[in-house]
Amino acid sequence: MHTPDPLVRATSGARTTPALHRHRLDLSRRRTQWPTVTAMIPTLNEADNLRWLLPRLTAVDEIVIVDGESTDGTVEIARLLRPDARIIVEPPTGKGTAMRTGMAAATSDVIIMLDADGSMDPAEFDAFLALICRGFDFVKGTRYGCGGGSDDLTGLRRLGNSLLTRLANLLYRQHWSDLCYGYVAVRRSAVDRLRLESTGFEIETEMCVNAVRAGLRIAEVASHETERRFGESNLNTFRDGWRVLRTMVRLRFAGPLDREPARTPSGRRFTTLGTDSRGAE
Repeated sequence: MHTPDPLVRATSGARTTPALHRHRLDLSRRRTQWPTVTAMIPTLNEADNLRWLLPRLTAVDEIVIVDGESTDGTVEIARLLRPDARIIVEPPTGKGTAMRTGMAAATSDVIIMLDADGSMDPAEFDAFLALICRGFDFVKGTRYGCGGGSDDLTGLRRLGNSLLTRLANLLYRQHWSDLCYGYVAVRRSAVDRLRLESTGFEIETEMCVNAVRAGLRIAEVASHETERRFGESNLNTFRDGWRVLRTMVRLRFAGPLDREPARTPSGRRFTTLGTDSRGAE
């Protein structure tokens, strides 16, 4: 009897925790075959949260922190805990600006973007990287996949995210389950094709829709979001929700980006695995 690939089952919503666990262990034994990884973190007054997060980034090749001129000692804590981290300080013009700066500075094969507030667990990196290694260019976390969840979403934010996700699926002919979540892994070679311009929280939506417009191979993987560990979020539900809506509608009618077929180093096209989202024709 044919046994489905554990990764495919994990991303399609089946109960596959033991199989996925075995697969992760196998991938860990072959770590030297994996791509190099940059953890990219935008920060603004996140010193207490970095005390939790940075010591857990043990399996990456590079850490890039883009700080918006924090006043709570964020940069000093980062340098103390991770003297190997590359820290860029720039005016606090928004999360999108910081993420674009960080992606431009990264030097590894894969960039994994995560928030500094401790809500995204670095232990999930392997799940993202496994799909990158299977041929995907852009892997986005979802709090609604099997094994995912959120301890942080309020009822209003959950409703807003649901409505925005449904609209994005309609506009871009996708099957996403979670649009407004910034835990993302992307091949560095694909970053320029995203043509990112956003300055605020809407950059998470811009990355998703431009990945479709550029014809990138996209997958979702389950992720569990915890509450931020210290401090308060800079997210404004209504302001940033409006910016997300405006961004997805504007880009839908902006035409496709330049497309190139996703290829393996040997020149062969990747096969479809996991949860595959293709761009609208």
